[in-house]
Amino acid sequence: MSPYFPIEILRVKCDPPEADPKYDGAESRTIVLPKGHQKQPDYAAFGTDTIFEKDIKIPLRDGTVIRVDIFRPAGVTEKVPILIAWSPYGKSGRGRFTLDLVPGRAGVPRSKNSDYEKIEALDPADWVARGYAVANVDTRGAWDSEGDIVCWCSQEGRDGYDVVEELANFGWCNGKIALMGNSWLAVAQWFIAAERPPHLACIAPFEGASDVYREIVARGGVPTTAFMGFLANVLLGRGTQEDIVGMIKKYPNMNSYWEDKRARCDQINVPVYALASYSTGLHTFGSFRGFCEANTDKKWQVINIRWARLRVHATQEWHDLYLKETNDELQKFFDRYTKDIENGWEMTPKVRVSMYRYNKEPIVNLPFSTWPIPETKYETLYLHGNGSLQTRPPASSETAVTAYTSHTPFMQMDADENEISFSYTFDKPAYLIGSARAKVYMSCPDHNDMDVWVQLRKADASGKLLHQITIPACDSGLNDEEVEMQNCLQYLGPSGALRASYRTIDPELSTPEFPEHNYYQKQLIEPGQIVLLEIGMWQTGMAFEKGEKLVFKISGHPMTLAEFPVLRGIEQQANQGTHRVHSGGETKSCVVIPLVEL
Repeated sequence: MSPYFPIEILRVKCDPPEADPKYDGAESRTIVLPKGHQKQPDYAAFGTDTIFEKDIKIPLRDGTVIRVDIFRPAGVTEKVPILIAWSPYGKSGRGRFTLDLVPGRAGVPRSKNSDYEKIEALDPADWVARGYAVANVDTRGAWDSEGDIVCWCSQEGRDGYDVVEELANFGWCNGKIALMGNSWLAVAQWFIAAERPPHLACIAPFEGASDVYREIVARGGVPTTAFMGFLANVLLGRGTQEDIVGMIKKYPNMNSYWEDKRARCDQINVPVYALASYSTGLHTFGSFRGFCEANTDKKWQVINIRWARLRVHATQEWHDLYLKETNDELQKFFDRYTKDIENGWEMTPKVRVSMYRYNKEPIVNLPFSTWPIPETKYETLYLHGNGSLQTRPPASSETAVTAYTSHTPFMQMDADENEISFSYTFDKPAYLIGSARAKVYMSCPDHNDMDVWVQLRKADASGKLLHQITIPACDSGLNDEEVEMQNCLQYLGPSGALRASYRTIDPELSTPEFPEHNYYQKQLIEPGQIVLLEIGMWQTGMAFEKGEKLVFKISGHPMTLAEFPVLRGIEQQANQGTHRVHSGGETKSCVVIPLVEL
């Protein structure tokens, strides 16, 4: 039991640290890495003399002791800020989770990093030379840190608070701490910053979910466990970890356990530099939500400074994280808020957005005043029985039923069967930026529930569906034919999901741009009953030329690519049977798309 909610948390044993061949023991020691030091000849060298303090012990408020590696400038008297990298993946080059999981290492060659960095974090070989200390944290229960691993919750926020405040008291620290990194490292930032540790100066959540139930394990109330099953095999420690796959199976409805995994981003009161992209099936929505809620008008009017910034890039998160231009701009942000350097950061556009053109280079860094983009106009396209999307609704006499079979297995390689589509041809250039939403009338004669997935795609003038390769060939070393069909490397289009029994709208969490649902209680349907499903699709940026097509797809299974090849075909849908889409008459199924004129 947890003291914070009366629900038994299922746990599974972790593999021990010794299972990783890169494990280097738990001995505490301090050494100096001279300028030019390399772990291996093909790794990046340190840019300055660096003090490396290994396995520092940090106590948490409940007496648990966790381990931290710290890298800081040697031979300097000026106090420096600390950048914290927070995750259980392993510190300073350890871990099973590596860039080698992706062909071409996501366009990040080994020579770019020192192998002292934590996966998905900034590299101390680079950042110590920029005048910062880097603290790589093994979180509660990870590796040789005491306790049991917790995943994306208020406990992680409290632990982070304790570490921020402890590190701020180190004599060589200037008392200002920042959080950085992507994926788990970004998710944790939302939770830690919501606790408001006094010495936290700013955060840089570079792509991270902020609501685990709604964004990762049960989008639309549909359990999706493949990635979490993969992640469970990555984590190492002396104790246990939360069995999130077991928890969603035992507790499919929303409850206090899942509520605790939604970050209270509206409580964040420090400057935020948030990063987002469309090329992840895990982090897109949470990145936008975190930015929007951490940037509420009420809060920023009180402070009278608009500190939050959002950049939406056009590649993949690991690729972007290790670009020199990304790190140079990030230093400008950190310099402003951890060193009080007046460098004009406040003049950075509030929001910068990139758009995919699929068959051409992407459009990058379009500036806007906020998100959602105020200039957005919403266009309603209606589903017609002939497979078209039209701006006019079908007449009462044009009633139609289109059916597909919800089936297993499926491989998530953009070649699955039993998907239906409707298309619209643009008569002039158009820019789709934001969240689209579908309103579809559906029925299932075979079952009292159904899982429905929707997706928007771009097609050329001939109707051929297009892919967006997210890693430039000059960095990946791969031509188009060599790029794996996986979500880290190719983007298809925004998607959404809903289990029909959760179709009741949640008015408190819904916004004009995105319908959210009540997951606390199911409302089953009668076999054959026609119900309205309102399904939001994650944020996107898609540019269309005259004659190109927008394709709206519906199916009973996920249509995104699997995150990694090992996850293909793992997800299984609950109910097999016929799903019917109704249009015409009183059932005017449609998709509402956000358009922006540039």
